[in-house]
Amino acid sequence: MLYKTMNLLSYIVCILPRSLRRMSGNGVGQLCWILVPDKRKIMAINNVTQVLNVGSSQAEAIVKKSTVRFGRMFFEVLAFPKIKKDINQYIRFEGKEHLHEALAYGRGVVLATAHSGNWELLGAALALNGFPMIAVAQKQTNAEMDRFINDYRSLVGMHVTYKTGVREMLKMLSAGKVIGMLMDQDAGSEGIFVDFFQRQASAPRGPAFLARMKESPIVPAFITENHDGTHTVIIKEPIWTPQTEQRENDIIVTTQNLTEIIEQHIRLQPAEWFWLHNRWKSSPRAN
Repeated sequence: MLYKTMNLLSYIVCILPRSLRRMSGNGVGQLCWILVPDKRKIMAINNVTQVLNVGSSQAEAIVKKSTVRFGRMFFEVLAFPKIKKDINQYIRFEGKEHLHEALAYGRGVVLATAHSGNWELLGAALALNGFPMIAVAQKQTNAEMDRFINDYRSLVGMHVTYKTGVREMLKMLSAGKVIGMLMDQDAGSEGIFVDFFQRQASAPRGPAFLARMKESPIVPAFITENHDGTHTVIIKEPIWTPQTEQRENDIIVTTQNLTEIIEQHIRLQPAEWFWLHNRWKSSPRAN
């Protein structure tokens, strides 16, 4: 039932003019903000206050904007059937040549990104511009929603694999694919503790691990929303995981480098990052 409902909603959203889609997304985002539990809001506001060194009122404004944008993001994903017909009306690129350069090595690419801006649109924009994108997904608890999201990723040209498919991802790197990986959520005891805004945070080891295994370049990439509702995809220069005899240290060093790049981007666009996630939930002492 949910799958059919989402497809019907998508059909309606695709009919709407872009301005009305954006307005409706803002309305849904405002509702999301109202529904967020106070405890979670306080956690996010406190984190913003501490790591960005701003007052509580400015921190609350940043967290609210971060939450409201989810409404616009949701409507943009629902509009994929329409957006995909002319994606470059909605997107402009900075640094596209860096991804071409990385692919030219013939070892595939690990594309490292964050929950900042509309990361689903980032993958769609790259896939629709001819890059062989692989989306590394986390299985949703609701099977119908999981099916809908992955169908829409496939609709815009992405291949979907789950986090457990390490062997599949290694094969895809060998085949010259671009594997998009989000690496800014708490990874718990399985992660690597890195400095993130001068606080210890657990980061996923996957991007550096895969890149080192295949000697593949890692390309950091982000997406940011412009004032007119279009988006800019920002692609950074490739970085490489060291290949020394100390494999674990190589992975740690690379993960720290990537985390610093993500931090730099968040400092530039703080209201676009997912502050409602407790990035500092895990600590070295607890693990």
